[in-house]
Amino acid sequence: MAKIDMEIVKQLRETTGLGMMDCKKALEETNGDIDKAIDLLRKKGASVAAKRAGKETHEGLVHAYIHPGSQVGVLVELSCETDFVARTEDIKKFAQDICLHIAAIKPLYLNEQDVDPKFLEHEREIIKGQLADSGKPEKMIDQIVEGKVNKLYSEVCLLKQPFVKNDQLTVEQAVTELIGKTGENIKIRRFARFDVKA
Repeated sequence: MAKIDMEIVKQLRETTGLGMMDCKKALEETNGDIDKAIDLLRKKGASVAAKRAGKETHEGLVHAYIHPGSQVGVLVELSCETDFVARTEDIKKFAQDICLHIAAIKPLYLNEQDVDPKFLEHEREIIKGQLADSGKPEKMIDQIVEGKVNKLYSEVCLLKQPFVKNDQLTVEQAVTELIGKTGENIKIRRFARFDVKA
């Protein structure tokens, strides 16, 4: 096993926010390749998230953010398994980052299940109308409509949006990484965005 330079370990720790030992082990397993180590740590985080998915989340926090100028405000509720994790800096920082994301990107819903069926039907009708004169077969039009609806989810649903702090991840994937880091099930329970000009 190759000896891993501590500077590379520190660099990986700064990138992922995970502990030194986790970072060192990941680098050892990937022969010092940072990109592969990040992928390995993400997979481990996803595996922890899958194991914790059924755990009850009765603790948590509500975080408030007021954008400079006091024209936009956000409230977000995060839930987790224990009050110990709810008080950690990782959770507080994540709550702040989610508030900043909501303030900037303006999601309308938390996830696909929350999307108003009337809104969705209206959007489907608009898309079908745009494709009506395309001459494409009905089956192909239906596939295109579903593809555009899935893209719509990534625009209006918080969990499906590219995360403002790291657009290589969706917000949902960022939650999964946080679960891997804390070892507890964590959920964004709900949010509210207030805008004086809206």
